[in-house]
Amino acid sequence: MADLPTITNNPDIRFLGKLLGDVIRDYGGAKLFERTEYIRAASVDRHRANTGGANGIADLGLDRLDIDETLDFVRGFMLFSMLANLAEDRQGIAVEHDATLETALERLAAEGIDTAAVMHLLDHALIAPVLTAHPTEVRRKSMIDHRNHIAALMALRDKGLEETPDGDKIDEAILRQIALLWQTRVLRRERLYVADEVETALSYLRDVFLPAVPALYQRWDRALGQRAPSFLKPGSWIGGDRDGNPFVTADSLRAALAKASEAVLDYYLDAVNALGAELSISTDIAEADAEVRALAEASGDTAASRSDEPYRRALSGVYARLAATHVVLTGKPAPRPATLKGAPYPDPQALRDDLVIIARALRHDGGALASSGALGRLIRAVETFGFHLATLDLRQNSAVHERVVAELLKVAGVEPAYLALDEPARVRLLRAELSSARPLTSSFATYSEETTSELAIVRAAAEAHAKYGRGCIVNYIVSMAQSVSDLLEINLLLKEFGLYRPHSTEGDSPSAAIMAVPLFETIGDLEAAPAIMAEWFALPEIAAIASARGYQEVMIGYSDSNKDGGYLTSTWSLSVASTALKPVFEEAGIGMQLFHGRGGAVGRGGGSSFAAIRAQPPGTVQGRIRITEQGEVIAGKYGTRDAAITNLEAMASATLLASLEPDRLSPADTKRFGAAMTTLSDSAFRAYRGLVYGDHAAGFRTFFRQMTPLTEIAGLNIGSRPASRTKSDRIEDLRAIPWVFSWAQARVMLPGWYGVGQALAAFPDKALLREMAENWPFFAASLANMEQVIAKSDMGIAARYAGLVEDPALRDLLFGQIKAGWHQAHDGLLAATGQSRLLEKHPALDASIRLRLPYIEPLNLLQIELIKRRRAGDEDARIGEGILLSINAIATALRNSG
Repeated sequence: MADLPTITNNPDIRFLGKLLGDVIRDYGGAKLFERTEYIRAASVDRHRANTGGANGIADLGLDRLDIDETLDFVRGFMLFSMLANLAEDRQGIAVEHDATLETALERLAAEGIDTAAVMHLLDHALIAPVLTAHPTEVRRKSMIDHRNHIAALMALRDKGLEETPDGDKIDEAILRQIALLWQTRVLRRERLYVADEVETALSYLRDVFLPAVPALYQRWDRALGQRAPSFLKPGSWIGGDRDGNPFVTADSLRAALAKASEAVLDYYLDAVNALGAELSISTDIAEADAEVRALAEASGDTAASRSDEPYRRALSGVYARLAATHVVLTGKPAPRPATLKGAPYPDPQALRDDLVIIARALRHDGGALASSGALGRLIRAVETFGFHLATLDLRQNSAVHERVVAELLKVAGVEPAYLALDEPARVRLLRAELSSARPLTSSFATYSEETTSELAIVRAAAEAHAKYGRGCIVNYIVSMAQSVSDLLEINLLLKEFGLYRPHSTEGDSPSAAIMAVPLFETIGDLEAAPAIMAEWFALPEIAAIASARGYQEVMIGYSDSNKDGGYLTSTWSLSVASTALKPVFEEAGIGMQLFHGRGGAVGRGGGSSFAAIRAQPPGTVQGRIRITEQGEVIAGKYGTRDAAITNLEAMASATLLASLEPDRLSPADTKRFGAAMTTLSDSAFRAYRGLVYGDHAAGFRTFFRQMTPLTEIAGLNIGSRPASRTKSDRIEDLRAIPWVFSWAQARVMLPGWYGVGQALAAFPDKALLREMAENWPFFAASLANMEQVIAKSDMGIAARYAGLVEDPALRDLLFGQIKAGWHQAHDGLLAATGQSRLLEKHPALDASIRLRLPYIEPLNLLQIELIKRRRAGDEDARIGEGILLSINAIATALRNSG
């Protein structure tokens, strides 16, 4: 496509855009290229002139496209946005130098916090990005793979190379990948299954995390001047998250664990094989210590050619044992069979012990071989990934557990009406059952399908612990947790398969191999969280288990709290709940580990992870944090090794700073700002609830479903989970992802700002708002996230979507409220941040969004026309395909879905 000198100064975007234009001309024909260029130029001119409102179909020349040309045009604009994203991601990697562990250490040193204090924190730290299958990634894996190939080729081009290692001209190779993108089907023809989601997550864990994390630790060890503990460990929900997904079963759990184990063992086997080739040290030249010689003798390697090479012989034995481990854990022989026989390793620690013997011997000799190198990276990988690769969480809704426990108690003759009991009675009964080793289940009893399925999951978890080690499953998350009994029910299920053990007759304390983790999601749940956790720790057996573990995790949900109370109230409620939980944990003497359930869009907690962690309330991070990574965010942050290293380091450095930096606010300012925020939150909550759940709630549901492409999004086949929890059309029952996704497509972005404008306008002390925006990281981060959402929204285009609403009176009433709220949010934001226009203080982000706007508007206009035709009864399959393509293209251009 033609150059855009006044919109972007990024040479990569201009280069890739030109190549895409060449591909469209070569494969789509001159006519398509010319029409695409005309539309692009007309849309660019409109945005250069900064004219308000959306132009019409005819104004941009979109009316000249027939349906087939429309499909090709949408693909072209989608691919340009995809390539622009790639170019900006590369630039972002280059400029994020301040979010490193080294700069964090420098900042802490300036505050008088030395490396010893950092190491003390890291000794018990945990930083865990957790990959989830939440369906917001609209691109097929094939598209992402081509995109990543282009990124790798661009990295070679950066080095001044003209050819690839295989001899291809780099520019020609990039052009070829873009041509392949052009000819690759964009849409999935079938919905995703759990197995597909497992494979996608596995590709990131295997191809990116496995090599990137050990390399990142080498950088951190140098910055610290000593070896850091292994505190960064990835997690996953994929294959274990059953909340609302009936397709996740015990079999899918077993499959996810088996595939992950196979991937990590294959990686270790390749690494040990490579080390065997590398460590050619001969005892004719250098001594080998007794431990290495003993390891070599135990290997059974008697080859004469290696008789003077104890390191190679020792590694032959390690390889043989790993190959045997592979057979035991996967049921398959190693891809490269061992020539020796070896006993399988009982656990990852035993493998690490053998590798450490070799590393210690090399260090003992000193010199260049003392540095960690490939062996050090392998040891780090074993510490981080074990035999399971990523910790897999279990998750289910509390209502399911209640029904299952009620059936178990009834069938066992313990309690016929558990669901009728009040909370104190439930707690007494559950504690009594947990104090006994007697099982509730019987192989002679018959249970419902639901109960049978849930018991099978816990049985599979127990099998996995025995097979892969306890690190494979650590957490059992309870969605919609609202009471202590919701957590005790988990322990009761765990007890049936030996994962919870009561007091023994020998006086042993109770223990739980898997931790029950409450997920507080709604505004009411967040407010109740401190009281629930205080009651939880007041139970002596629970306090003993948590004390032995050293910490207790609490998950806080951004998505449902936003849908329940709006952006500002959700954000503030999460902060207030985190702050209120801190003294509860301190009184119990137990470490607090918060798990942040964030999505990609701002309406679901999205935005910069670095800024979000830094903005956490003082004393709530404590070196331990887990954060969900969902949908399109996974490819954006972890699509390449360089991107992964940048984002993981940003997460680690932010965690250090949030844990150790002194609070920047005085107690008086904290109290003053908090009181102001409570007032703002209450006002925003009333405005949001009034629109979504107020007097016109039934009309709002109709308005929302007709104005946005909610029903059309269901055809994208982007996830295995249903879009709604029930068959009702209530907003309460709709999942947060389609709620956010639909508003984004219509360019309203309502979940990311509605209610804030009314709150800012009503707040009397505007000077205090400016002070908070300047001095309070929490408020500054909240406004910054909202600002980018408002910048991506467009009330002119949104008005055209509102035209899809059949009832004019309903449309005028509700869209009028939305539009007025948007202008209040826009003006209030500028006043609080002291800017004359949006993103004035963030020129890079401003340029990024401005680049995309001329490409998004034509897509929106085409989508509206196609939706009109489909809803009017046009059954042409190409209409439906065009709608889905436009949804994909708009999501790609906006850089987030749900």
